[in-house]
Amino acid sequence: MSEGEDQSDTPAGDSITLGNEKQAIEVLAQSIQGLWEVVNNLTRLRLTKRLDFRVTIFGSARVPRDHWVYAAVRDLAKELGALGCGIVTGGGPGLMAAANEGIALAGPEAQKRSMGIRVHLPFEQDVNPFVAEAYNHRTFFSRLHHFVLVSEAFVVVPGGIGTVLELAMIWQLLQVRKLHQTPLILIGRMWA
Repeated sequence: MSEGEDQSDTPAGDSITLGNEKQAIEVLAQSIQGLWEVVNNLTRLRLTKRLDFRVTIFGSARVPRDHWVYAAVRDLAKELGALGCGIVTGGGPGLMAAANEGIALAGPEAQKRSMGIRVHLPFEQDVNPFVAEAYNHRTFFSRLHHFVLVSEAFVVVPGGIGTVLELAMIWQLLQVRKLHQTPLILIGRMWA
């Protein structure tokens, strides 16, 4: 059989050349579908009991430290930390840093419950200094999925496009009942 011929009769275990575009695409599609099945299966696993109640706070990376919203988010996270909650953010600057700083102000034991879930972007800064546990993702999809897996509640404070993306995903999962009895709280006039 020459390189350009259709090899649709090739058994699954046989090699397929990249020159056979139709079969190469089919193998890629089957492999990706298989990976999705593995991911879906693994996400069914849940801890019997969580060590802490985690609240994700989504918000702007651009709000400066001296802005009143920064102080309000910091105070909210401090109170949640004092109540024993863990705080999850995107681990970046702005209101994410405010939330992670807030739980740090609740004390050294509380700061251990400060998590940042990052996505690799060429222009973003390093993880903020208040994060005790950081995770890095290559894609927005896996990062957003990580938030869903580790959080019991979501608070959305003022933000930009990234915050809107995060809000839309959580709202959609609630709407189609993929998240159950999960609080989604929007704070600020921009959401009114």
